[in-house]
Amino acid sequence: MNRSEANQLDRAVMFKALGEPTRLHIFEFLRSCCCPVVVEETGNVRPVSGPTVGEVCCHVTGAEQINSKISHHLKELRLAGLITVERRGKNMICGVNRDAVNALAVYLAGELSDKNESGSCC
Repeated sequence: MNRSEANQLDRAVMFKALGEPTRLHIFEFLRSCCCPVVVEETGNVRPVSGPTVGEVCCHVTGAEQINSKISHHLKELRLAGLITVERRGKNMICGVNRDAVNALAVYLAGELSDKNESGSCC
């Protein structure tokens, strides 16, 4: 599989994950969370804090206990590369994978601008 095919497969997995309403709801909630970030020595930027898995569950279901359905949806979003889940002490902190979101934005913007410039889709 060449790099182009691998990128296409990655996007398909992301779109499939977002195609499920509960996962889209979780992703939108995490995307709306504005968290402070830290720049590591390597240049990587990561959130200092974010919602816990319990807070995500509470937001989506209204229940205070984490249920297996929410855990499954978080796992699918993580495996698709759309979110990160990081252990901090006793908590699991969730966040949006900004690199994946940026890659999708570039992909979608590129597709739109390519069609607009040529005036044709073929």
